Amino acid sequence: MEANKKWDLAALASIPLIMTLGGSMLIPVLPTIEKEIGITKFQSSLILTIYSIASILLVPVAGYLSDKYGRKKIIIPSLIITSSGGIISGLSAWLIPNPFWMIIVGRLVQGIGASGAFPVVIPTVGDMFKEEADVSKGLGIIETSNTFGKVVSPILGAVLASLLWFMPFFAISFFAVISIFLVLILVKTPKKQDNDKKENFKVFVKKVKDIFKKEGRWLSGIFIDGLISTFVLFGFLFFFSSLLEDKHGIEGVTRGLIIAVPLLALCITSYTTGKIIGKKKPLMKWIIVGGNALAVISLIIMSLWDNLIFLTTTLSFAGIGIGATLPCLDALITEGVEKLHRGTITAMYSSARLLGVALGPPIVALLLKSSTNTVFYTLAAVSLVAIILTILLIRPKD
Repeated sequence: MEANKKWDLAALASIPLIMTLGGSMLIPVLPTIEKEIGITKFQSSLILTIYSIASILLVPVAGYLSDKYGRKKIIIPSLIITSSGGIISGLSAWLIPNPFWMIIVGRLVQGIGASGAFPVVIPTVGDMFKEEADVSKGLGIIETSNTFGKVVSPILGAVLASLLWFMPFFAISFFAVISIFLVLILVKTPKKQDNDKKENFKVFVKKVKDIFKKEGRWLSGIFIDGLISTFVLFGFLFFFSSLLEDKHGIEGVTRGLIIAVPLLALCITSYTTGKIIGKKKPLMKWIIVGGNALAVISLIIMSLWDNLIFLTTTLSFAGIGIGATLPCLDALITEGVEKLHRGTITAMYSSARLLGVALGPPIVALLLKSSTNTVFYTLAAVSLVAIILTILLIRPKD
C-alpha cells in the first residue's frame, strides 16, 4: 500500500467509525430509553430504523453528487448535518417531557447526514489507489473501522448512558466534529483529469441504466447480499440486547461488554479478510458463500440450548461469518465499476445495506412476540438465500 496515503485512509476510516457509533451506540441503551420515556420495543427499534431510512433514500443522490462535484465536497457538509441531528435528539431528550417524536426527528436529520458520509468513503478509497490489491486492503481497513465501531459502541453507549441516559446522542455529534477536522486536514482526493467530463443528469441516468443492463446480474447479487448481511447483523444485535435485559437482567456497562463480544469477532475477521483477498475475485465469492454458511449453521445451533455463554459464543461465530462477507462485497463492487460512476453504484449498494439495518430491529421486535426460535430460523433462512444468490448471480473472473 502506498505509504503517503495512510493518513488519508486513517482520516476516512474515522467516518464509518462515527456513522457506526450513530447506530450501534444506542443498541444497549434502547431498554433504558424505553423505561425513561415510556415507549414499546417496536417504538424503540424505530430510533435505530429512522436513521437508516433517511439514508436509504438519499444515498444514491449523494453518490451522484460525489461523482459530479467531488467526494470531499459532499462528505464535509454531510458530517455537519450528522452532528446537528445528534444535538437535536440530545436536547429533545434532555429538555422535552415527551421527547420520542423529536428524538425521531433528530435521528432523521442524522440519517440525512449519514447518507453523504460513509457511502461516499467507499468510492473515495477506490479513487485513491491504482492497484486493485491496494483498494482491497484499503476497503478492508474501512470495513474494519466500521466493525470496530460496532465493537466499541455498545460499551461506550452503556458507559455514557450510565451517566445520563441521553448522553449518547450528544456523543455522536462530538465525534462527527472530530471527523470533520480529520477529513479537512488529512484527506487529499485525486484531482480530476481533463478527460473526466462532467455529465448532465440525462446522460448520467442513461449510463447508469446501461451499467445495470450489462452488469445487473452480479450487481443485484452484491446488493441483496449486502442487505441480508446487515439485516442479520442488526437483527441479532437488537435481539441480543433485549434478551440480556428481559431474561438475564443484565444492564449498563456489563450489557455493552457482552454485546461487544460477537462484534469483536466480526471486527477481527473483517480486518483479516481485507488483508488476504487482494484482487482474487473468485476467492471473494467463495468467502461470501462460506461466511453466510457459517452464519446459517450458528443461527440454527442457537435454538438448541438456552445458555448465555453458549449463545454469546454461537453469535460470535455468526459475527465471524458476516465479518468475512462484508469486505469481499465492498471489494467486488468497488473494483467492478468504472471510476466515473463508482460513487453512484457503490452508493446504491450502501442503500441496500442500510435497508438491512433499517429492517432488522423492527422485524426482530415483531418476531420476538412469537418465540426466540422464530428469530433464529428467520435469520438463518435469509442467510441461506444469500448463499444461493451468491452462487447463482456472482460469477467473477480474475
